[in-house]
Amino acid sequence: MQFAIEAKKLTKKFGDKTAVNELDLQIKPGEIFGLVGPDGAGKSTTMRLLSTAMTPTSGEAFVLGLNTYKQEEDIRDRIGYMPQRFALYGDLTVDENINFFAEIYGVPKKEIAPKRKELLEFTGMAKFGDRRGRNLSGGMQKKLALACNLIHKPEIIMLDEPTLGVDPISRREFWRILYGLTDVTIIVTTPYMDEAERCSRIALIREGHLLNCDTPEEIKKQYGTKSLEEAFIKAVETAA
Repeated sequence: MQFAIEAKKLTKKFGDKTAVNELDLQIKPGEIFGLVGPDGAGKSTTMRLLSTAMTPTSGEAFVLGLNTYKQEEDIRDRIGYMPQRFALYGDLTVDENINFFAEIYGVPKKEIAPKRKELLEFTGMAKFGDRRGRNLSGGMQKKLALACNLIHKPEIIMLDEPTLGVDPISRREFWRILYGLTDVTIIVTTPYMDEAERCSRIALIREGHLLNCDTPEEIKKQYGTKSLEEAFIKAVETAA
């Protein structure tokens, strides 16, 4: 398998509106890959298509060599997908939320407790196992959502704007956790250019179109800019 994810002319239309327009992507195993653009760029729709949560209008995508349209169940067993509004259960404790998702993913019962302990220590939440989800801060809820998606040891984790609405310190802590993950490919959508700088490679997206795809440094070099924000503006002007 050469690519963890590959999209070919991937397109999604909603009536007359084209949310994703013939998108071509190739994401390598082990990358932290960013889909970067403003609200309405098509980032979340792209993530839903890649995670099998949505079917394409045309084109195709492959995740771990599997077709997202024909082999969605096999894909879901091997990935973690964290949408913007992840369905944590406020009445359940941190431990109970993780146990619930472990059962959904079919984690053997004897493995749940040690894996849960490992994840809570890894995310810095070991002291909060008995706290109810509704009583967690926004940043801690994001970390719990991540732990729930990692409990079955996915090969790919897809995070749709995972730090949206959390404070800068929590954002930084969340990214520290992502950097600590090993043997997993990470795809993250973000409107924040400082987060885009943290990615191995990024795809600049606007109105469903791919503007450029490369490392942050190489993109800045291509457009002769000092910041990714300036590079994005130039990429839009060039496309126009």
